[in-house]
Amino acid sequence: MSENKEFAELHAEGKVYKLPIIRGSEDEKAIDIGKLRDESGFITLDSGYKNTGATKSAITFLDGEEGILRYRGYPIEQLAEHSTFLEVAFLLIYGYLPKKEELSKFTDEIRTHTMVNEDMRKIFDGFPVNAHPMGVLSALVTSLSAFYPKAVGMDIKDREYLDLTIIRIIAKLPTIATWSYKNSQGHPLNYPKNSLDYCSNFLHMMFSLPVENYEVNPVVAKALDKLLILHADHEQNCSASTVRLVGSSHAGLYSSIAAGIDALWGPLHGGANQEVIEMLQEIHAEGGNVKSFVEKAKDKNSGFRLMGFGHRVYKNFDPRAKIIKKAADDVLKSLNVKDPLLDIAMELEHAALNDQYFVDRKLYPNVDFYSGIIYKALGIPINMFTVMFALGRLPGWIAQWLEMRQNGEPIGRPRQVYVGEKVRDYVPVEKR
Repeated sequence: MSENKEFAELHAEGKVYKLPIIRGSEDEKAIDIGKLRDESGFITLDSGYKNTGATKSAITFLDGEEGILRYRGYPIEQLAEHSTFLEVAFLLIYGYLPKKEELSKFTDEIRTHTMVNEDMRKIFDGFPVNAHPMGVLSALVTSLSAFYPKAVGMDIKDREYLDLTIIRIIAKLPTIATWSYKNSQGHPLNYPKNSLDYCSNFLHMMFSLPVENYEVNPVVAKALDKLLILHADHEQNCSASTVRLVGSSHAGLYSSIAAGIDALWGPLHGGANQEVIEMLQEIHAEGGNVKSFVEKAKDKNSGFRLMGFGHRVYKNFDPRAKIIKKAADDVLKSLNVKDPLLDIAMELEHAALNDQYFVDRKLYPNVDFYSGIIYKALGIPINMFTVMFALGRLPGWIAQWLEMRQNGEPIGRPRQVYVGEKVRDYVPVEKR
C-alpha cells in the first residue's frame, strides 16, 4: 500500500478541504476521511457502508468485476485444488503457508482439543428439541468464554495462550455444530474420533448412529473440505465486519465469533443456500415444470426469483462456483442419489448456462447454488446449512479479529445524521 501525497478536494460551504488518497497493493483507491469531522464538522453518509472502507486489511483480496478471490495473495483456484481446509485456516490466521512440520503440529493440536467439557451437555439439555441449530451454536460458542475465562480479557501478546484459544475454537466448533444437529433430532451425541481428518471427523459425528456403522465416503469428505475452503473468508462481509466491530471493544475471541454466527444467521447473508433448496421444493410442489419457472424468472412482474444465481459482489462470475461445480458433480456421481429436487437443480443449471437471457445478464449458478445441492445430497437438513457456512467461515473470522487487535484499531463507533424531532418540552401525562 502506498500513501503518497495525492489528495482529493472537498468543496463545502465556501471552504476547501484536502483529503489524502490511499492506494492499496492492488491499486484500490480510497479517500481518507478520518480527520474530516474534526476539520470541517462534516461526516459522510453511506447507508450499509457499501462504499466505506472501515479498515486496511491484508487478508483477502476480492475483485467482483473480474471474478478474483485470493487469500493472502494466493488464488482461490490454487488453494482449492492443492490445499486443505486446515492449511488454508493456518494461512488466513497467520499470514503464510505453513511448513510441513508446522502444519503437522497445527493439525495434531486441533485433534487433541476436539472434545468439549462434559458440563456443556447440561446446556444442551436446556434447549428444546426444535431449537434452531444456529441458535444453539451461537449460545454454546459464547459459553466457551465461561469455560475458558482467561480468553475473555486475553492479552494478545501472550502468543502461547492466543494460539491455544485459536486451536480450541477450530477444534471444538465441529463438535458443537454436530451436537446442535443431534440435539434437534433427539439423537444421542457422538464424540469425536481423532484418528479421522477434520472433515471426516465432522461427518462421523454428524451421521453415525449406535445401530449403524457409518463409513465416511472419501469423495464426500474431499468435497466438504473444498467447500469449507471456498467459504473460509470473503473480505469485509456482514459477519466479518460484525466480528471486527465486536472485537474492537476488546471483547474476547469466542464472544466475537458468536456475534459473527448471529450475523451469518440472517437470510440475507448465510441463508442463501437454504433459499436454493426451498426454491427447488417450490418448483417440485408445483409439478416440477422447470421451463415454466425459468420463464417466470424472466418476467419481472411474476414475483418469482431464481435463488442461487448471480451474485451481489461478483459481476461476471463467481470463481468459487466453477470450483465447487465439479465437487458437486463428483458427489452426485459417487452417491448415486435419486432425488427429484436434485434433478430440478440440474435442469435449472443447464437453463442458466445456456439460455441467452441468463447469459446476457450474467445470472450464473453461484457457490450457494452448488453448496445447497451438495448438502442436500449428503442428507444435511436445511436448518443446518447456515451452520455449515459458519464452520467454513471460522478461519476468516479469527483472522479478521486477530488482525484488528494486532493493528491496534480503535473501538468502532459509526456516526449518524439525526432526522428526529427538534428540542421540545416535556408535557406531564395529565395534560396530554
